[in-house]
Amino acid sequence: MKKVLTFCCCLLALGATAQPGLDEMQQAQQSLTSSFFSALDCSLVLAGIFGILGALRIYHNWQMGRPRITEEVAAWFFAAIFMVLMGSFLQAIFGI
Repeated sequence: MKKVLTFCCCLLALGATAQPGLDEMQQAQQSLTSSFFSALDCSLVLAGIFGILGALRIYHNWQMGRPRITEEVAAWFFAAIFMVLMGSFLQAIFGI
């Protein structure tokens, strides 16, 4: 019985040393951050797309003679602002 207990303790000790250390975790984090866009970059691209699409829609509606476009201007502007703020929020929370 004592030999079995000693054998199990040796197996547990070998298994405990097989876990990745801090260097491996930092290396994995560095490889992830270097191969993907950051959340801030992605949100800035989306905000730029929202701004261009909004400007085109507003210009089209203005040229068609629609009298009240202030609601659309505010909606597209705040959509772009929201995307910029969400990118910086995600970068602050998750560090990506």
